[in-house]
Amino acid sequence: MKEATADVRERVLASFERQGLMAHLGARIAHVGAGEVHVVLPRRPEVTQQHGYFHAGATSSIADSAGGYAAFTLFPEGSSVLTVEFKINLLAPGEGEHLEAVGTVLKPGRTLTICRLEVYGVTATQRTLVAAGQQTLIQIQSRPEP
Repeated sequence: MKEATADVRERVLASFERQGLMAHLGARIAHVGAGEVHVVLPRRPEVTQQHGYFHAGATSSIADSAGGYAAFTLFPEGSSVLTVEFKINLLAPGEGEHLEAVGTVLKPGRTLTICRLEVYGVTATQRTLVAAGQQTLIQIQSRPEP
């Protein structure tokens, strides 16, 4: 996997820090590569559901962000990213010390980019695939910050 340049990494991290939902969930970016981003969500009671598993909403939210930022790593400076659609399959209960969402660009495009989404439940000794999906993103020209 090719590493992202320092400028791209800085752009991704700066954008991610402006996401209120990711801050609210307690998520962070763990890896920025060219066309691949990993988002980690530590286990806390606030991101679980009634059975103690990670909530599907938290799982899909970090998957969406991982894929969006994976696409963003390939976009030119002065552009931004929005999700057009995504589908996620929950394959196993979200268990572990944290979740790790991996977004990987499958097909970059001038306007639309397609990403694979994978979410793993991680413990000290095990990494289990708990969700998988696909996402379409659109490249837009950035608007000035309010």
